[in-house]
Amino acid sequence: MPTLAIVGAGPGMGLAIARTFGGRGFDVALIARTKEKLETLVAQLGQEGITAAAFPADVLDRASLTDALDAARARFGGIDVLEYSPAPHSPVPGLTLAAPSEVTVDNLQPVIEYAFYGAITAARTVLPAMREAGAGTLLFTTGGGSVDPLPMFGNTNPAQAALRNWVINLDKELAGTGVHAAHVAINVWIGEGVVGAPEGSPTATPEQIAPLYWDLHENRDRSEAVFNA
Repeated sequence: MPTLAIVGAGPGMGLAIARTFGGRGFDVALIARTKEKLETLVAQLGQEGITAAAFPADVLDRASLTDALDAARARFGGIDVLEYSPAPHSPVPGLTLAAPSEVTVDNLQPVIEYAFYGAITAARTVLPAMREAGAGTLLFTTGGGSVDPLPMFGNTNPAQAALRNWVINLDKELAGTGVHAAHVAINVWIGEGVVGAPEGSPTATPEQIAPLYWDLHENRDRSEAVFNA
């Protein structure tokens, strides 16, 4: 069975992506900070006939992220698709929002660690085996501000834009190897009645967005997709 590893797995996008791939025959490795949350997701997926396992790790702790991915690879015999989309739904120490004029090295660095360095760590952990096998997919998620920045995310958008640039460039490097990298920019607020969302902002459910990840996995000539309402 092929295996999908989701870094930043949660009850929204993570669960929807797990169902999208799991329903097509994938086992699922779920990686996030909270063990109890992961175990709940594993149970939900199990009830739907999808084999999943939990691997707690913090993307800000690169060693723990590497260890979790190595454990997932050992548990399932490999990782065929990596999806990276951590999004804090509870406070993460050091992560704050700042307008462009308020950006400092101190409030930008933690976001770069979270959004960009964590992604690089995850990719470098799974990429050697994918190269050796001549097959694999690397998927990375950001908000729409990585393409069209928003002032309220003045420090988040630059970090996500750096990730976007790197992913597209990585896919160019990997051309002809059988390994594919792609970026997803979600240019809507996820869910309904989202706290903090500007009035009238477009929304979409995780279930509406998740099929885009399967499309990028299947259509390997695309290195980017933007989800708009």
